Amino acid sequence: MLDKHLVADVRPQAKKENIVYWGNYRITVLQDRLFRLERSENQLFRDEATQSVWFRDMPIQEFQVTEREQELMLTTEACTLILRAKREDCRIDLEGQILEINNSGNLLGTSRTLDGYDGQMFIGLQNKKAADIPETARIKLEKGVCSLNGVAVFDDVNSLTLDTDGEVKPLRGEGSDEYIFAYGDDYRSAVKALYMICGSTPLIPRFALGNWWSRYYIYTDKEYLRLLNSFEEQKVPLTVATIDMDWHYSTQMEEDLHITEKGRNTEFHGGNNGWTGYSWNKRLFPDYRSFLQKIKNKNLKITLNLHPAGGIRWWEDCYEDVAKAMGVDAENGEWVKFDIANTDFINAYFSKVHKPYEDDGVAFWWIDWQQGAKSNMEGLDPLWSLNHYHYLDNASNHSAPLILSRYAGIGSHRYPLGFSGDTWVRWSSLKLQPYFTANASNVGYTWWSHDIGGHVAGKGDGELYTRWVQFGTFSPINRLHSNNLSWSKEPWLYGDRAEKISTDFLRLRHRLLPYLYTANIRTARDGEPLVAPMYYRDHSPLAYRAKNQYYFVIFLL
Repeated sequence: MLDKHLVADVRPQAKKENIVYWGNYRITVLQDRLFRLERSENQLFRDEATQSVWFRDMPIQEFQVTEREQELMLTTEACTLILRAKREDCRIDLEGQILEINNSGNLLGTSRTLDGYDGQMFIGLQNKKAADIPETARIKLEKGVCSLNGVAVFDDVNSLTLDTDGEVKPLRGEGSDEYIFAYGDDYRSAVKALYMICGSTPLIPRFALGNWWSRYYIYTDKEYLRLLNSFEEQKVPLTVATIDMDWHYSTQMEEDLHITEKGRNTEFHGGNNGWTGYSWNKRLFPDYRSFLQKIKNKNLKITLNLHPAGGIRWWEDCYEDVAKAMGVDAENGEWVKFDIANTDFINAYFSKVHKPYEDDGVAFWWIDWQQGAKSNMEGLDPLWSLNHYHYLDNASNHSAPLILSRYAGIGSHRYPLGFSGDTWVRWSSLKLQPYFTANASNVGYTWWSHDIGGHVAGKGDGELYTRWVQFGTFSPINRLHSNNLSWSKEPWLYGDRAEKISTDFLRLRHRLLPYLYTANIRTARDGEPLVAPMYYRDHSPLAYRAKNQYYFVIFLL
């Protein structure tokens, strides 16, 4: 059984007055332009919540049902759903236009990650020639709820069931389980309808809207504090201090932990890979609690990077507590494997591993899951579970909870923020990000956090850096980042001109905090995106072509 705070509030049962049965269909009228259309040859329909859709208990809707030979018509004040025996023959009558119910005009949404992308092309983390990159490597965005032809469809049939006890069950729907969004070009209302059934985008804490520092680099405590002092001296305000994976033992493990020498470099013990870790590296941070306190004294919030796939191994500070909770052989150092489908592991993962560090000063966690979509439960994506349970756990001791992680499909807007992954430091990557960010609003995902400045390679191009910082200033989240091999992202490393412009924009971002927080409230309360495509307000052909242009905090009445 899951700990109580890891159980989400869901209200999946629709009112019977909103439900109509016809043939192999069950139709639920959720709003005057939003329908749930289930089709099952065996008349098996799902009333439980799913990973994506949590709420179907809408007020009683007004509609008329007209049945004719081989046809059923459900008419609301806004449109008519026309059902026929063959799904492909069904239509929507929207303001006199008879429209097919498919995604042929879908304006798309977003994707899981930009890891290894050079602009729109996936090239991995190793450089490749353009001739070696297949066209299939082009980024593919998932479908959203906005469409050029006025109708968008989301089929939730493959989403697993989320039970009232908070656990995911390996149960899918049968046939199809479609949500039909018939909002024409009223895209903002379509997104608000998505929030209505999936849950709203929560309020994020104010500090997340400022400037972040992040770098994948082996800092010592003194080096990291000197870096923060340098930002203070340059009068460049920061609000979030990110410490990447080298806070824990990732290197120097054999020297300090003597894994092989102790005969514990085996499968039983979990090997000696340092990608996953939960114990502070004592060489780099001899007194990590003092280190965290010094950062907190600078009025900065702290996040640590996680790669949880390796589970909990014998050398971790938390190992004995976790091993006892999981019933494994702690005396012989048996590996506690990562198993996000196991409720005992989930409970121990948070209470024994993460909560103690939050008590020490870690405000939230950066979940860097890169190990694919398979788990010990068929169909359960570990990324979804990590996002879901991490967010609920953070909510147990934070009034405005937060995580940083990758996108895991429709409903992911409930778990801000999004980490878009490791992009190449190239103009093509910067060119993609304005479109990528704005277009994500079509699936309600309004809080992308990019590696501002890029992650892979790069040669210290001052103009590229400056333009990226300018974009970051007018992005949902402004998180400076680089890896341990490329140029770092301190403004003063890029020449006098780049330094002056970029620092001006970083200071501007900080001055915008009250304005951004107001927009944050409107996103959570009213479903208004911080960043939106031009066609949310202007429906001319030019607005649809201007993909790299967007509205930033539009206060529309």
